[in-house]
Amino acid sequence: MISFASDYLEGAHPAVLDALVRTNLEQLSGYGTDAYCESAKKKIRDACGCPEAEVFFVAGGTQTNQLVISTVLRGFEGVIAAKTGHISVHEAGAIEFTGHKVMELPSREGKLDADAVRDYISGFYADENHEHMPFPGMVYISYPTEYGTLYSRRELEALHAVCRDYSIPLFVDGARLGYGLASRECDVTLPELARLCEVFYIGGTKVGALCGEAVVFCGMPAPEHFVTLTKQHGAMLAKGRLIGVQFDALFTGGLYFEIGRRAIEMTEKLKAVLRGKGLPFFIDSPTNQQFVILKNSKLDELKDKVGFSYWEKYDDSSTVVRFATSWATTDEQLEYLEIVL
Repeated sequence: MISFASDYLEGAHPAVLDALVRTNLEQLSGYGTDAYCESAKKKIRDACGCPEAEVFFVAGGTQTNQLVISTVLRGFEGVIAAKTGHISVHEAGAIEFTGHKVMELPSREGKLDADAVRDYISGFYADENHEHMPFPGMVYISYPTEYGTLYSRRELEALHAVCRDYSIPLFVDGARLGYGLASRECDVTLPELARLCEVFYIGGTKVGALCGEAVVFCGMPAPEHFVTLTKQHGAMLAKGRLIGVQFDALFTGGLYFEIGRRAIEMTEKLKAVLRGKGLPFFIDSPTNQQFVILKNSKLDELKDKVGFSYWEKYDDSSTVVRFATSWATTDEQLEYLEIVL
């Protein structure tokens, strides 16, 4: 049995694993103070075109979202997110656990609309009772979204303009950023993305690393004592080198972007397989996550042959499921999928 259930089923890209093995016996200082972490931070700043950016390494995606949101927000503030957003659905209430409300707005294909965000915030301040309510203190989006869709440059500019007008930060969850930037429909570069938000993170876990994410504060200063806060949230590794070495490898020779391109190339082949089997697509995703509608009888037939992710109920007889590619997807796996479908 093979699986297309997600994009982090395998370990690390061979070049990343080689870097970990090669540096394994070096004695390095802990908590991200080693030379590899510093080298990786510089390479990330260069790639983002933000020489003054503050970069921090965090253990995982949920920790990153909780850490950034809860430390940037003041105690009386909440975060605006799409109803389908990761922090709204698949993070076990991690944001609310810190005392901050997730303010859900309807989305279109997983995306927030700038006008809807503006209407929500203006409506909040127009309410004479707003002092009794949590204040909107941040806008959160994912790039790509949970449905694999992308914000265009124009859409990002519109969202960022709303945030600037109300002096709140735009936070971009980049858990799958490498796959978004590699998409043929992406019209933003990494430096442009950095310019159009206050803080974002570069996902490693889903894009070639064993674990780890890189938080980039590019349009605002990091919260005071952010290192201390990271440890307080349980998001810091004593062996910080583990993340630093990996990101140093990912941002050497364009590997991070090569990984993204590889996954997108395999996605195009995956889409051809799914189309060839006459499966209806639930949404037109230009990235490595593909959503199709399967009859429930077909689900039962396939469950012992190939892995995929349940996404949502479509109707009484059908279900939306996700197939995902990654840097490790092979032609042989796709050929097997074509046979079992």
